[in-house]
Amino acid sequence: MAHCGSSEPSAKAQAPRPDSILPSQGSVDQSMKPVLFEIFGEIWTVQSRLGQGVSASVYRVSSGRATTAAVKEFQADTQGGDYGYLKERSVLEDIQGHKNIVTLYGVFTNHSCMGVATRCLLLELLDVSVSELLVRGSSGTQGGRPQQGHSMWLVQHCARDILEALAFLHKEGYVHADLKPRNILWSADDECFKLIDFGLSFKEGNQDVKYIQTDGYRAPEAELQNSLAQAGVEVEGDSGCTAAVDLWSLGIILLEMFSGIKLKDTVRSQEWKDNSAAIVDHIFASNSLLCPAIPVYHLRDLIKSMLLNDPKQRCTAETALLSPFFSIPF
Repeated sequence: MAHCGSSEPSAKAQAPRPDSILPSQGSVDQSMKPVLFEIFGEIWTVQSRLGQGVSASVYRVSSGRATTAAVKEFQADTQGGDYGYLKERSVLEDIQGHKNIVTLYGVFTNHSCMGVATRCLLLELLDVSVSELLVRGSSGTQGGRPQQGHSMWLVQHCARDILEALAFLHKEGYVHADLKPRNILWSADDECFKLIDFGLSFKEGNQDVKYIQTDGYRAPEAELQNSLAQAGVEVEGDSGCTAAVDLWSLGIILLEMFSGIKLKDTVRSQEWKDNSAAIVDHIFASNSLLCPAIPVYHLRDLIKSMLLNDPKQRCTAETALLSPFFSIPF
């Protein structure tokens, strides 16, 4: 199935250079028929589908110059697809230039031979996601003893990189609103973690989507907002959620990376709602027995400061970066 298309480069980004992106580790999806995109006057071949959501699919593509990139193609002629494209393009063009945020190379409209036009983003191709790392790092053995979670070096690296991305994002007035392991990817080229997927992002004080965040990483105030929206209840004077929801999500992600345990069921429990701090303490106490020589209390305190129920009491990304956890050489 061949596609032909026209393109319009992003005003804030340049087309990728052959040596600027490393290919993903994923194998080519042999079940897919060959798909072609015409981007910036070149024919790009789809090598594999990297992901598929409700309103968009992401593909790994390669040009004749051996350049690789990612294309996010939004569904045609759907309200969700059009809105998602315009929203994500607008946010990405506004926040380009930070090393911990995925690079937007340009935008283009793809025209299939069936006459269907779809809007697309040409993005930097990244490597493994934290979601994949969590699968690899959960419950194994090392030296004959149980081993859980990831190295403190990796947890520290991820925490610092994403906090720096959030500090920048929040300073620009944006809330990511869908922070989860699948939306944090490692760049082997830049040796850092990067944020992706800004489809639910909004300007603080101007939240245009009531249903935000993903189950398991949703802050209490977002959970309440979602429940009220489902019930058709509008709260007078409600200006929406704040940047604090991103810190909650990151706290859960870091706790999962440290423990090697998926916490979706845990954070849904009444026990968590009653005393989440005690559960965090228990997780750290249990894991500290495995590696007693590693000082983990600074990470514990950092995570607890992100998981306070009151969003006004939660740490900000900027204050979190001042944690003594980041001064420890792992």
